[in-house]
Amino acid sequence: MLFQTHSNEKPHSCDMWERGFSGRINLANHYRIHTDKKPFSCDVCNKKFSHKSSLITHNRIHINYKLFSCYVCHKCFSRRGDLNEHFRTHTNEKPYSCDLCHKHFSYKSSLKVHLRTHTNEKPYSCDVCNKGFLRKDDLKEHSRTHTNERPFSCDVCQKAFSRKSYLNKHLPTHTKEKPFSCDLCHKHFSLKSSLKAHFRTHTNEKPYSCDVCGKECIHRQDLAAHSRVHTGEKPFSCNVCHKDFSYKSSLIVHNRIHMNDKPFSCDVCHKYFYQKGALNQHLRTHTNEKPYSCDLCHKHFSYESNLKVHFRTHTNEKPYSCVVCNKSFSRKDTLKEHSRTHTNEKPFSSDICDRK
Repeated sequence: MLFQTHSNEKPHSCDMWERGFSGRINLANHYRIHTDKKPFSCDVCNKKFSHKSSLITHNRIHINYKLFSCYVCHKCFSRRGDLNEHFRTHTNEKPYSCDLCHKHFSYKSSLKVHLRTHTNEKPYSCDVCNKGFLRKDDLKEHSRTHTNERPFSCDVCQKAFSRKSYLNKHLPTHTKEKPFSCDLCHKHFSLKSSLKAHFRTHTNEKPYSCDVCGKECIHRQDLAAHSRVHTGEKPFSCNVCHKDFSYKSSLIVHNRIHMNDKPFSCDVCHKYFYQKGALNQHLRTHTNEKPYSCDLCHKHFSYESNLKVHFRTHTNEKPYSCVVCNKSFSRKDTLKEHSRTHTNEKPFSSDICDRK
């Protein structure tokens, strides 16, 4: 047996896999993968393992025994393999490559998850709503939307979060420290991940793409929010009127209607607005700026929505139709006005004679 170890001879082979082993015991240990036999059990949590070495490694979790330390950042690990994988965060080494799109990854597990984007495999599904996920962690985080569980809390203000990443983003609000700076625009950030995401605004890199329509996003959370366009999911609800929204930002803006809060004001005419975007659009009425141009007739418009409506005059598209007479219109407000011919509604009255 000792000779076989040095000679690299592997006379014992698995009937199910084309894999050889130097010893009969090694082959027997390997067979447990196929039989799902787990004879080694943890005395603390009763978790079971196929191999004794896996149990030994697992036991380090309970005694907080971390034998392997990174000499760069001094982070400690229970397993040498975890240390080796962690070290790639310092070297930026990405040895695992996708055969389909040639994208590289630091970890084999990351490549495995990535491959599911090509196969559209979603092996983890929610027991409540049957939504499928590529990763087990994504399912775990999603499940909290049903249970409202928030296991990650801030030690300073006790605010709780459903995801650890949300807590990490929250923590710097107490210190105001922003140690990470962009080399291009010198903007500072509290988190390295925020700087990394910000840098994509300079490179225009959009690594997250929608499986349905192919839209690409800079941030993963932007893709998650965009996906609701296809699913129709509206998880954010108004406490006053119970209107539902796909985006939290939309709910925040909507709440200003109930509070009559218009925080954005025009410096020229002092008109107030609920949204900064609405203020920016309004300013064009003073500057006469028309940044949106028609590719066909080169007519210019102040608002993108006006350009969109105008373009229908070229395509003759009329997406709004009357449910009574089926007459079609290019604009929603024109349909609304037309509908009054059927209802005889006269909402506008004279201040002088009350005639409508």
